[in-house]
Amino acid sequence: MEQVVAAGTQFMREVNAAAVLRKLRAAPPGEASMSVSALAKSVGLSRQAVTRSLNGLAAEGLVEFGPLDRDSTRAGRPAQLVRFRAEAGHVLGLSISPQDVRVALADLAGTVTASAAEQLGTDPSGEQVVEALLTTVERTLRATGVTTGDLWFASVGTPGIVDPAAGVIKLIPSMPGLAGDLLVRRLTQALGCPVYLDNDVKLATQGERWRDAERREDSLVMIHWGERVGAGIVLNGELYRGASNDAGDVGFLDLFTDGPSAPRHPQGLGPFEDRVGGAELVRQATAAAGRAADAALLARIEAAGEHALEAVLDAVADGEPAALEALDVVARRFAKGITVIRAILNPRLVVIGGPLARCGETLLAALRRHLSGEPLDQPALEVSALQEDAVVHGALLHSLDEIERTRFGLVRPGSAG
Repeated sequence: MEQVVAAGTQFMREVNAAAVLRKLRAAPPGEASMSVSALAKSVGLSRQAVTRSLNGLAAEGLVEFGPLDRDSTRAGRPAQLVRFRAEAGHVLGLSISPQDVRVALADLAGTVTASAAEQLGTDPSGEQVVEALLTTVERTLRATGVTTGDLWFASVGTPGIVDPAAGVIKLIPSMPGLAGDLLVRRLTQALGCPVYLDNDVKLATQGERWRDAERREDSLVMIHWGERVGAGIVLNGELYRGASNDAGDVGFLDLFTDGPSAPRHPQGLGPFEDRVGGAELVRQATAAAGRAADAALLARIEAAGEHALEAVLDAVADGEPAALEALDVVARRFAKGITVIRAILNPRLVVIGGPLARCGETLLAALRRHLSGEPLDQPALEVSALQEDAVVHGALLHSLDEIERTRFGLVRPGSAG
């Protein structure tokens, strides 16, 4: 991004301070300190203007002057070093799923300093989910000595259709008790900082691109594949949300029925996720184990109870034939969804996240095999590098972006907010 500087008036000082701070924050971890002269050269300002900016930023606690650089080989007076104080504030990334809540705490440079997760019971109420999340946040903060007063921003991802502007979950069939503004309202009260709410898959897509340099494609679709199926879409380097923020709800594709649509699933699953989701994989594995008289796998699935999907995924990892047969069935169906995405969006890369990503190359090989006969060239397929942590990293990124916009950026005269 082109560096912005200005001359004259209070606005000049604000622009210059923002330019200096942005340059310091962008320094690689191993080069956290810069000399005043190097800063002046990199932002195109005089040494005196940079020093004035640094003095103001130091008064705000955002930068810190270090010792003189006596190891420098330059002639004359040793350089004065300065660094961005990433520890001046912290941000939270939060994730909620029907299985667990996850928390990550990061400093202002995006370095994760602590993280924690807590499993949820069966069908928890909205209040129980919020309490579990707040307890996990408290445990995370306590482990680092950070208090709520040190928090600058928090972002949270949940399943379902979300209105980020209103902070409301409009539809969340898998966790209906969280519908409405309960989550944002309680988090805002407890944390004392701004709280942003978004769909979990959209945040996961951003997190995957942020933390994995090889995933910074400008044309990418990330599909969460578990009990439910949803996608995050990146077009021309930007997250595409659609008219009502639910672009990518591929779970509601109806690709496998002739005639009238099937009755609405009692758990709110869409037709596509009903045919390829975690519950269907368990059904297919149970049927395949029955045909093969595989009593051991049947017992393993039954003993797992509500964690039957994890048992089947473990069986896939172990190479059990009935589990592999079941995976192939849902992969064949899932490939049909990829062909639809390919025909409409033509992304360079499709990333598989969620629980099914645990199947790794076994899953990718099955998908590639079922896509091999398609007339159109298919996108590259990979599994998520972050897997279950993608949402919290996307939430951290959004929190840092908001700080950049509202606290480190500039609001020009006459602009909104």
